[in-house]
Amino acid sequence: MGRARDTRPAVPPPVRGWLGPIGALAALAVLVLGVRYAGHGRPGAADAWVQSAAEGVRPRWRRLALATDFLGEPLGAAMLLAAVVTVCLLLRRPRAAVLAVAGTGLAVGATKLIKPLVGRTIHDGHLSYPSGHTAFLTALALVVALLLAGRLGLGRTAGALLVLGAALAAGAAMGWAQVVLGAHYPTDALGGWCTALAVVPATAWLVGRTTGAGRRERR
Repeated sequence: MGRARDTRPAVPPPVRGWLGPIGALAALAVLVLGVRYAGHGRPGAADAWVQSAAEGVRPRWRRLALATDFLGEPLGAAMLLAAVVTVCLLLRRPRAAVLAVAGTGLAVGATKLIKPLVGRTIHDGHLSYPSGHTAFLTALALVVALLLAGRLGLGRTAGALLVLGAALAAGAAMGWAQVVLGAHYPTDALGGWCTALAVVPATAWLVGRTTGAGRRERR
């Protein structure tokens, strides 16, 4: 029984069919936004509207934003990732653990590669597009939701609602924190969210290919 669990894929089969197309659309969105804001150093119209709504938050909300931001900082991210990997291993889901590390690492790495290519800046020339913090938390939420969807045996619709809902909640929370703290424009956060949606499905496919999960999948 333990061996059967170990060979289960990181992405539940009911979810796999729509995750790829969503990843492709997200990659296109990252490209479109990157071209749109390439070389810019000011907020766009949509950014300015959202930023005006986020200005002047109460101190307690700012403290919440700082706490959320910490989850994307090196120490906070390492602690959060270590907790998720530990849970995956305790549940005997090594592929989910590999996906958590590789998915978040590649998502954040992608933002670091994209930033100098786009060249969008905020606050004295700091590269801002796309948001690495938002990409990290969204990617980790995707992995956790995929693990839960498989664990609960959810079908296509329920699995999609869980996975996309988790990604949206995580991306919105971190994106809000970045805007409130003035670290990113809202469209930077959107770009980071889309980066995670593009990278995690591709990473999951790669993990499946390299570990042979697709060939040994068991029901």
